[in-house]
Amino acid sequence: MVTAHLVPAAGASHFGWTLGFVIGAVLVLVVAALVVTILLLARSIGDEAQKINGGLTDAVRNTAPLGALRTTIDYAVTIIGGLQRGRARLGG
Repeated sequence: MVTAHLVPAAGASHFGWTLGFVIGAVLVLVVAALVVTILLLARSIGDEAQKINGGLTDAVRNTAPLGALRTTIDYAVTIIGGLQRGRARLGG
């Protein structure tokens, strides 16, 4: 037995359903557009990150000789000390 509230009346409008489907479709399209935008930005950031990493790798390689600067400073201090002793012996 079918109850009266489940059977649509003759000439009943389906506007509510249509409006619901349209709003749902618009929301799905908006979300899809946002996801695509986020994915494109993430890809762009990933590409830039690779470039930055390459630059940092070059910087590490180019500044590695600075590690030997301490040795150079130590030798310079020793040489200056020797020069000062020599000058003192010469009366200068």
